[in-house]
Amino acid sequence: MKSYNSHALTTWAVEERPREKVIANGVQYLSDAELLAILLGSGTKNMDAVELARLILKGAGNTLQQLGRQGIEDLVRIKGVGPAKAITLLAAMELGRRRAGMQHPEKIPVKSSETVFNLFHPLMGDLEYEEFWLLMLNRANRVLGRFKVSQGGLSGTVIDTRIILKKALDNLASSIIVCHNHPSGNKQPSDADVKITEKLKKAAEMLEIKLLDHVIIADKSYFSFADEGLVI
Repeated sequence: MKSYNSHALTTWAVEERPREKVIANGVQYLSDAELLAILLGSGTKNMDAVELARLILKGAGNTLQQLGRQGIEDLVRIKGVGPAKAITLLAAMELGRRRAGMQHPEKIPVKSSETVFNLFHPLMGDLEYEEFWLLMLNRANRVLGRFKVSQGGLSGTVIDTRIILKKALDNLASSIIVCHNHPSGNKQPSDADVKITEKLKKAAEMLEIKLLDHVIIADKSYFSFADEGLVI
């Protein structure tokens, strides 16, 4: 006769079950490890789901931000984490990222580079690859829309100024701001970043569209071409 798995969530004492804690007190009272344990559903023969969750967090430096950077190949290296559990965790991280980025930017007046950072950091702050985005503004500097121009690898992404300007024209934008991330954590612009900014600025001016800024996001900090006087 098969014995019960003593490490499944449903076999714990009530006071130790994360699901029971949610019902009794609310999800906000759970620790990061307990939240991950709910997603995992069960542990292994030698550890329960919370212990496995703590092990996963430890491998990510005990931060959800670093966990969000991990891929399926990183997670399945952890004993007790198979493809199914890894995919569940990746899906949860992606949902969190999308929810954080689901603000209504059209209601936000863009007054500074900090506003741009706050709009895009949830989308790109913990990515392991580069993305390049366009923010389109009306005459009152309110957002008309934002558009992902391209997605690349660890060290760069291809930027086509024609795509950017066509999108801006289609949305009747008076001005634009571009933004991309540096997965390396180094916020300083590369030579390529400087060149594409200057190229885009000149091309936009020919269409009577003003490039207000180019913001580079790196972890929790950012670099603004406008703040540094590089976009005039």
